[in-house]
Amino acid sequence: MNQGFLPLCKKDMQERGWEQVDFVYVIGDAYVDHPSFGHAVISRVLESYGFRVGILSQPDWKKKESITEYGEPRLGFLVSAGNMDSMVNHYSVSKKRRRQDSYTPGGVMGKRPDYAAVVYGNLIRQTYKHTPVILGGIEASLRRLAHYDYWADKIKRSILLDSGADIISYGMGEHSIVEIAQALDAGIAVDDLTYLDGTVVKVKNLDSVYDAVILPSFNELLDSREIYAKSFYTQYQNTDPFSGKRLAEPYGEHLYVVQNPPSKPLDQTQMDDVYKLPYMRTYHPSYEKAGGIPAIEEIKFSLTSSRGCFGGCNFCALTFHQGRRIQARSHESLLDEANLLTEEPDFKGYIHDVGGPTANFRHPSCKKQLKYGLCKDKQCLFPVPCNNLEADHKDYVELLKKLRNVPKVKKVFIRSGIRFDYLLEDKDKAFLRELCNYHVSGQLKVAPEHVADEVLEKMGKPSHGVYEKFTRAFTDMNRNLGKQQYLVPYLMSSHPGSDMKAAVKLAEYCRDLGYMPEQVQDFYPTPSTISTCMYYTGLDPRTMKQVYVPRNPHEKALQRALIQYRNPENYDRVVEALSKAGRMDLVGFGEKCLVRPRKFSDGKSKTKETGKTKKPGKKKAIRNVHKKRVV
Repeated sequence: MNQGFLPLCKKDMQERGWEQVDFVYVIGDAYVDHPSFGHAVISRVLESYGFRVGILSQPDWKKKESITEYGEPRLGFLVSAGNMDSMVNHYSVSKKRRRQDSYTPGGVMGKRPDYAAVVYGNLIRQTYKHTPVILGGIEASLRRLAHYDYWADKIKRSILLDSGADIISYGMGEHSIVEIAQALDAGIAVDDLTYLDGTVVKVKNLDSVYDAVILPSFNELLDSREIYAKSFYTQYQNTDPFSGKRLAEPYGEHLYVVQNPPSKPLDQTQMDDVYKLPYMRTYHPSYEKAGGIPAIEEIKFSLTSSRGCFGGCNFCALTFHQGRRIQARSHESLLDEANLLTEEPDFKGYIHDVGGPTANFRHPSCKKQLKYGLCKDKQCLFPVPCNNLEADHKDYVELLKKLRNVPKVKKVFIRSGIRFDYLLEDKDKAFLRELCNYHVSGQLKVAPEHVADEVLEKMGKPSHGVYEKFTRAFTDMNRNLGKQQYLVPYLMSSHPGSDMKAAVKLAEYCRDLGYMPEQVQDFYPTPSTISTCMYYTGLDPRTMKQVYVPRNPHEKALQRALIQYRNPENYDRVVEALSKAGRMDLVGFGEKCLVRPRKFSDGKSKTKETGKTKKPGKKKAIRNVHKKRVV
């Protein structure tokens, strides 16, 4: 029976008539009881199995007593840094401190520590020496084995060791957290839980571990970037719950970190059950005075229809967290939630999104994987779509039609990413027609990411020609429908493989498109992605071939400036970048030029690099200056 929000303090616990909680859930976020927040899902799942969970949100990590709010839990502590990795939450790619934390009351920054899961784990250990500590959430999931840490610029040990925790529940942890809870409740010691799928444990020897693939030792990873790349790719190849092997990473002679195979995915009934749990669907009322939780605005009127992504973008960590296998909710479940949304007092008639990691993935990519799992050495869409790919949007189109007909719903938007290469593989154009006719409002955001094929190959994205084919299809469909709607491309600078010439090519594309993005995504090396492995090692772990990596902050700033070449503040950087790329032909007065030479009060113009002055309008003279500079 739903009794409202879960306890947020000892007083709340006592008001429920509880003398002790089974689990204290320590989180780096504010408490938001909504299925888009991991702590809400895990705590409600445990509640549905009869366990008592108390939420300890954003404790003061500088005070040991902050962790003792509930006293010692009966079974253990659950620890999560929050919905985001705490370092990504705190710092931009340039390692500058962010101004707002959207998961904190009022958006205030500084309510959680850096490396929050490690800090919270050690804070607990200072007081409760023997109480089980279970890590979960994306920060722990993506740092479960040795990993490159961008902010420290070094290889770090498994977070299990640095946090003092006993076990990690990685990925989407509904299955594993229930198995852990039931085992602890049955009196099994946490040290004996070495066998559960979806967990990472530490052992002194491999006597209790069978059929494990032994990875290189931590010391070997420190000594060789080539070994690190090979080890990482072994991990990448074992992320499927049906074909993935058990992995063991040695730390000295008497310590191993063991990653058990991923948990089996939820079937549709199980997914539906998770989303119909008695969430309050908003943040705890105690945060109202501080201004609420900004993050709720993005998801309050959105529907999560699926999990997982077989798109396989190399800069994305979903393969390591949610996995490549698609898990989808039923139409009935989504319609029930849509009706709940319409009853919210501030609902205006608009469902903001119906999707997941990729909106138009609603079923597994092929039938073969249902029996054998996903391919270890092949991608479903890269470098070209697999012959076994089943591109079919019929179920998604039917779902969208039903949602449009829900009373009080005026419009249903699709704002999750859409894989345009997958869309093009569907010979039935019904989804593209529905998308343009009903689910776009003037602009559709898509993610080609780049235009240089050599960079797209390192990203694991389709060639630029595929995106151009999609733009033509989108334009033609809107013309046929009598609509004026436009694509807004997401673009990324400084990804491994992107040299200055590739960056100039991207700038020229923006010029020809007549579009300057307001924001540019500079590649961010987050833990456990193929792209981050490339960034650290300079090697593509798929082929072990060398990759050019723009690591220097100044070079990255130049590449970013090129995409926003129209911004006057970027002028000097743009000219410097063009000079380095040997493309000073793009500084001038021609229609293809990105920037003009500087003008001075004497009526002459000068490029900063050459110091030469020329009268404006004499293109031949300017070209001569460019030639001298290029030489």
